[in-house]
Amino acid sequence: MGPAGTVAAIVGGAVVSVVGAPVVLGAIGFTSAGIAAGSYAAGMMSAAAVANGGAVAAGSTVAVLQAAGAAGLSGTATAVVTGTGAAVGTAVGWLAAIII
Repeated sequence: MGPAGTVAAIVGGAVVSVVGAPVVLGAIGFTSAGIAAGSYAAGMMSAAAVANGGAVAAGSTVAVLQAAGAAGLSGTATAVVTGTGAAVGTAVGWLAAIII
């Protein structure tokens, strides 16, 4: 893969991750209206509450994902998701160049 392909893989991975993160959060039940009943998120919340004596701990994975689902990603979270997406895009591009 040439330089243009590498740049395309990095940018593509970054864009897909930032655009896709809110979609995935909503799809698994972390919505702006709260955790959707009967969803995967509801199961996570139930397990977290049982493990923590009846409440979901502030700062836990469930709490952070619900905050992101309700209000969107913070600047820091967007930067982390963008960086991760770019890294995954680079890895996929690299593997594709080897395979193809």
